[in-house]
Amino acid sequence: MAQSPDTPGNRATGRQLQMETHGLDVIADAERKGSPRTLFWPWFGANVSVLGLSYGSFALGFRTSFWQSLAAGVIGIVFSFLLCGFVAVAGKRGSAPTMVLSRAAYGVRGNRLPSVISWVLTVGWETVLCALATLATATVFGRLGWGGGTETKVVALVLVGALTVVGGVMGFDLIMRLQTVITVVTGVLTVVYIGLVADHIHWGTVSALPSGSAQEFIGALVFMMTGFGLGWVNAAADYSRYLPRSSSSRGVIGWTTFGASLAPLLLLVFGLLLAGSSTKLSVAIAADPIGALTTILPTWFLVPFAVVAVLGLVGGAVLDIYSSGLALLSAGIRIPRYVAAFVDGVLMIAGSIYIVFFADDFLGQFMGFLTTLGVPIAAWCGIMLADLAMRRRDYDDVDLYRPAGRYGDMAATPLLLTLAATALGWGLVTNSAAGWLDWQGYLLAPLGLGGKSGAWAYANLGVLAALALGFLGTLALTRTRVRAQESQAPSPSDAGAAV
Repeated sequence: MAQSPDTPGNRATGRQLQMETHGLDVIADAERKGSPRTLFWPWFGANVSVLGLSYGSFALGFRTSFWQSLAAGVIGIVFSFLLCGFVAVAGKRGSAPTMVLSRAAYGVRGNRLPSVISWVLTVGWETVLCALATLATATVFGRLGWGGGTETKVVALVLVGALTVVGGVMGFDLIMRLQTVITVVTGVLTVVYIGLVADHIHWGTVSALPSGSAQEFIGALVFMMTGFGLGWVNAAADYSRYLPRSSSSRGVIGWTTFGASLAPLLLLVFGLLLAGSSTKLSVAIAADPIGALTTILPTWFLVPFAVVAVLGLVGGAVLDIYSSGLALLSAGIRIPRYVAAFVDGVLMIAGSIYIVFFADDFLGQFMGFLTTLGVPIAAWCGIMLADLAMRRRDYDDVDLYRPAGRYGDMAATPLLLTLAATALGWGLVTNSAAGWLDWQGYLLAPLGLGGKSGAWAYANLGVLAALALGFLGTLALTRTRVRAQESQAPSPSDAGAAV
């Protein structure tokens, strides 16, 4: 049985750690405890990774100036995590994971499409984080003269994979405890890292970076959105569902946004200063985003840096594997939640093996992955937010599981909107560094945006277009359906117990 969030009061009771048996089932009101401020810990712990420093190099890769990159980062990070905060409100208004609450908009079986997309995205993210932790460990060991070759990578991958899988399999209670530890340890060691390498910043070099075009600024902004909040929106209600229904919606939005944005904003500023001061470092980050950061460290801090890097990345991967297991179940796979998390862990390790031992260009493939899946997730997010905004009552927990209930089996309008928004979005993005995605951008020429080599080619307008079309289309076309659903009487309480 799932436990309440980890707070000083709960820790004091000495309650025993247990494996969570909840899957897609309803969280009973008696088990919903805590307050919105407890959301700070999982969201901060998942985003305090030193990978945030590397995003400074990624942003400057759009050929924007320091100030443009900073503005793009601040807007992209805060806005995208604000979307997570709004989606998290659905969790406290319902009693189920994010991709089950999404059934209110799509229908019970119609929701399998966004569930599959969500599953692929979260498995992809946990794979990237696991691979980066492995590469960072190998780099540190190499600098210390302790190896760093294939054997080191294998051992590191096994340890990182084991930590992530155990956290995902054990579930909510262990995750909340783990994230609290990761927040404190990683936060302190990251501050030490910043102090040690601050003398590598040369403001004259940074301030001399030339300004980019409006299109390049938009491209950096959208990349920040997909790299941060849009990578989490499909899991945003998985933790707020444990809060009482009476919890403040503003509190849920505020603590989710604040907890998730705080570390990335601070890390981005310093990452921009470091990358802007050294072209060599910026190029190295593209190949090994975490390991490259060790090249400017004194030897004695390499082991603590490895700890902070691995813990930060594992913190994000654990949340991803937990949510990917829930997404797999909501896609229609009937297995226990912990088995789903284990299956996703196996896929994560397989994908990490490819990235660590066979892939040549990390950044190009990473950007292609984010942008490509960012489009359908943005479409889903727009639909989910518009559907949530139109509802005045809490979700009916029983009907979220019944195709014959008020939410229906398959809702055609949201499904068609998702497909249309995705088609539009993929037509407005390009991924030249990932050859398998060169078919994208097919609308840039017909719409007079200069084609795949024009000024708008790398602005990634497709993500914004998909988000807007999903949101506005849902508001315009499904209001009557939502009103009809909310006009029905609540399902009997005994039916809820059956669920």
